[in-house]
Amino acid sequence: MAIDENNSGTCPVDRGLMRVGDRWSILILRDIERGLTRYDQMRTSLGIAPNILSRRLTALTDAGLIEKRRYSQRPPRDEYLLTEAGRDFLPILAAIGAWGRKYNGKGALTRQIDVETGEPVRPVVIDANTGAPLGTRPLRFEYPD
Repeated sequence: MAIDENNSGTCPVDRGLMRVGDRWSILILRDIERGLTRYDQMRTSLGIAPNILSRRLTALTDAGLIEKRRYSQRPPRDEYLLTEAGRDFLPILAAIGAWGRKYNGKGALTRQIDVETGEPVRPVVIDANTGAPLGTRPLRFEYPD
């Protein structure tokens, strides 16, 4: 998946979705964060067809969200690790999970737990300048000249 930022206009949401805008890619990033870094682990966890998993791993690697690292020469085996860009996506993933829990939270659901406090994580996206949660104040979009 070649990413052509010129076809995305000026919208950073569109540009971001070009990199991670499908269910499988987001779930792959989730699994890698959980420590499932090997192809077979992801395939089992996700129940995904091999051709789809291979394409998504290649696309995420090409987009710079994950990197492939060889862990065995014989037979050749690779694992996938988050890059800085992939780690920077984790708060977004947590926010999506919180939204899903709030609006689609029927039945038993997994939780993220803070290892140091033992408390469930309650993600909130804030404006770093004001500390205000996004969605609580009016915002406007400013377009480049």
